[in-house]
Amino acid sequence: MGTTTKYEYLKSIKPRYKKATKRQKKLILDEFCHTCNYNRKYAIRLLNSKPKPKIRTNLSKRGRKKQYDHPMIVNVLWDLWVTTNLPCSKRLKAIIPLWLPHFNKYILSEQVKQKLQRISPASIDRLIAPIRIKYNKRGKSTTKPGALLKKRIPIKTNQWDETISGFLEADTVAHCGNSVAGSFVYTINCVDIATGWTIQRAIWEKGEKGVVKAIADMENNLPFQIKGFDCDNGSEFLNWHLHKYLTNRKRPIQFTRSRAYHKNDNAHIEGKNWTHIRQYLGYQRFDKPELVNMLNQLYTTEWNLYFNCFIPSVKLMEKYREGSKTIKKHDSPKTPLQRLLDSNHIDQTVKNNLKNQFDQLNPFQLQKQMKQKIDAIIDLVNKA
Repeated sequence: MGTTTKYEYLKSIKPRYKKATKRQKKLILDEFCHTCNYNRKYAIRLLNSKPKPKIRTNLSKRGRKKQYDHPMIVNVLWDLWVTTNLPCSKRLKAIIPLWLPHFNKYILSEQVKQKLQRISPASIDRLIAPIRIKYNKRGKSTTKPGALLKKRIPIKTNQWDETISGFLEADTVAHCGNSVAGSFVYTINCVDIATGWTIQRAIWEKGEKGVVKAIADMENNLPFQIKGFDCDNGSEFLNWHLHKYLTNRKRPIQFTRSRAYHKNDNAHIEGKNWTHIRQYLGYQRFDKPELVNMLNQLYTTEWNLYFNCFIPSVKLMEKYREGSKTIKKHDSPKTPLQRLLDSNHIDQTVKNNLKNQFDQLNPFQLQKQMKQKIDAIIDLVNKA
């Protein structure tokens, strides 16, 4: 007989034992000892014992006192997490000191601000766990091979110095909806591998001259010189117009390409296509030419400042295998602006200009203006 069964048996005969006569108690006690294999004196103590009240108030006081039980801390974390497009806890911790000075939705005490500044990523994960949302979307690929210049443009084989700003990865994002037929808008997306600095331009179709014009405009608006340009094997990049633009100059730009059908060769920009384009503009079809100017007005103003000044990212520093496990080590989350300011290869005048510009920015205001422009774009897309 198990312990639980013995306890239930005791519970059932106890009231009958207390009301029984001396002769009856002897019979009940004999049966109880025989059934449960108890010592007689121990069985008597069990049958005569009083039920102990269950005290649960002390259980909640065990362990260390909660540091982040203030409801305002949770509210601020939830608001920042949703506002900054659901970053991981390590990136959210880096976001807090950048966004908190401009946070005016609630009146925060100094104690709450100090706790938010020192909260750990693990605590952030625990506090925002109830509102985590998982979603996944996939779009269409519009990359068509440009075979004409494949022999002239070498495949990138890790020959770049990725600690110096100026080496870009580029890709196009097709706003084609469910069909790649006809004409529609593309976004050229570029990222600097060393700093994570991103820049975008919208173009109508993938004409060679239009792509070169957009890349030239992006080059003029970067805070550093382009030293290398890496792309996939799409015909919008592998053409004579772009090849001449990048190589026919006093200081030629190193023009490389990825291996065919190896999408992970351009892993840096492929990730930005999702986080910087798709999550904000979605997968609808942009087939009105006037959307190009509207997108470029967005990309050249609030969009550029928002992602480069207030959205941190991590960089993979080391990757190795231990048995069947792949171990990855990343650096601390930083914004592209912070990485530029930490770089020894950027002119001090450029750094001062960027600092002065950053001091005048409010991320909540930038995001509000971005939302207004994105809503206007989507309204025009949905207009029959």
